[in-house]
Amino acid sequence: MPPDHVSERRGYAYPDAHMSTPNLGWNLHGVGVESMGRNGRPEPIVIPTPGPDQLLVRVDAVGLCYSDVKLINQGGAHPKLYGRNLAIEPTRLGHEATVTVIDVGTALQETYHRGQRLAIQPDIYVDNRSTAYGYTIPGGLIQYQLLGPEVLDGDDGAYVIDVDDDIGYAAAALSEPWACVEAAYTQRRRLAPLDGGIMWIVGHADDPVAYDFSSGLDAPSRVVLSDVSPYVSELVAAHARPNATIQARDAIGPDAYAALAKEMTNGTGFDDIVLLDPESSAQVTAMAAQVGFRGTLNLVGRRPLDGLPSIDAGRIHYHYTTYVGNQGPDIAASYGPTRNRAELRPGGVAVYVGAGGPMGQMHIQRALELAGGPQTLIAVDVDDARLQVVRDVLVPLAHERSRSLVVVNAGEDPAAPARVVAEVTGGVGADDVIVSVPVAAVMGDAARLMSADGMLVLFAGVPNGSLTPLDVTDVYLHNAQFTGTSGSRIADQEVVLAKAVAGELSPERSLAAVGGIEAAQDGVQAMLDGRFAGKIVIFPQLSGLDLMGIDELAARHPTIGQKLDGGRWTTAAESEMIATFGTSP
Repeated sequence: MPPDHVSERRGYAYPDAHMSTPNLGWNLHGVGVESMGRNGRPEPIVIPTPGPDQLLVRVDAVGLCYSDVKLINQGGAHPKLYGRNLAIEPTRLGHEATVTVIDVGTALQETYHRGQRLAIQPDIYVDNRSTAYGYTIPGGLIQYQLLGPEVLDGDDGAYVIDVDDDIGYAAAALSEPWACVEAAYTQRRRLAPLDGGIMWIVGHADDPVAYDFSSGLDAPSRVVLSDVSPYVSELVAAHARPNATIQARDAIGPDAYAALAKEMTNGTGFDDIVLLDPESSAQVTAMAAQVGFRGTLNLVGRRPLDGLPSIDAGRIHYHYTTYVGNQGPDIAASYGPTRNRAELRPGGVAVYVGAGGPMGQMHIQRALELAGGPQTLIAVDVDDARLQVVRDVLVPLAHERSRSLVVVNAGEDPAAPARVVAEVTGGVGADDVIVSVPVAAVMGDAARLMSADGMLVLFAGVPNGSLTPLDVTDVYLHNAQFTGTSGSRIADQEVVLAKAVAGELSPERSLAAVGGIEAAQDGVQAMLDGRFAGKIVIFPQLSGLDLMGIDELAARHPTIGQKLDGGRWTTAAESEMIATFGTSP
């Protein structure tokens, strides 16, 4: 039994093995918000005694995420549900969850204990198949639930992380979306040719450049050559790994690239493509479409393309397709983390497109709290109400950190972002551009704001096949970076929780609204309506707490408001809220 101060600090009574009756939850039975629960209310859900390999947990807080809306809109057609009939086998939203262990199965008692606080990492893999919590596995919009091998025994072991007692419930739940933000600045791209993969090298038969293939060719087991000079063919043969298959093809045009990829890779795409002396944007457009999952396109040359290729922004985000390059002659110089950064440029200028939304705000906050982060930040959005939150919450933080945060309303003046970036950078462009708007055209426009050696972070996801013009010339002539990430891993969430304990990050600062168990459906609808410019957190153990913004909560309940920090959420305010509303019966 932990000391009494643990339960007092957290607000909830110390858990015993007897959970509330009835146990309320929001199962999802189909498409649409109305498919949550029954008749607009949470439904009673029976939870059996945990088996030997299960935990009974109390769900303490659940953050709502816009990806929940995607699941609401698609139902069983969502990619992570694999065609599941939710009318027969419902699931449950709530992948941003923190829980407390109530009862431990006999086989787990050496690993877990009653009262243990855990954050759930929802991006779960079992036998390399995604079985995400809050999707395939019913999530946290319930008061109590069982967690078994589907969460505790995946490919990476247990997909739960211990939570320090000093971290509030909301902060712990929000560690998951914060982990996604953290992951955006860690290297997810493959930055070397795939060992045992298929490489395609494309050039010009009359190219006189003496390329260096002395490294980089020891990885692929098969190399396909098309339209390369005899000199390049000899170099590839000399430096390829032993027993590698080398296949030569006659010169082919971009309209034949898809057929070649189908022939050579069975339609999965090349693991690595090397383009020597690129010059045609149409060629790069066609070639980029033949890069496989987590594949690389390495451009080596000295002349600019004749225009902007159309690049699949969705695949940069979801498939981690990688664009590397250099001016030559060393093919391998394009690869590696030294040339290809993922973190924000220290002391630089960073632009945030979609800055007023919850995730945009979190990206800005991370940059402001990051030691050695950018000196000047430019927040761009089209919604002035959301930008006002940036002014009220993040501009003061920028002042505290001796940084500059400039707010730009592109809705009032679409030309303003480019003008402000030019003024701030002397026409050079921003070092980093982070896009949290899931629109390919916006991503292409945002890319024009960055410097020739800048980094474009496509945080928002658009469907694969969403093409947008990107200046790929800058990749090989000036070392520009195009990056994107989807989701997070356990290590990312551990970093966030460690930063929170160390006082280097305040995950709860992004909280905009709260509600009790009955308010979950209203919370999802609020996301659809864009009602709050920040994160919504549901507290399943609280009953009778309507969904409301932090300012409204403070106005209605002054004792809670007194414990806010300049209108921002705190663990003290959270404890006061729990004391005010009590636990559900």
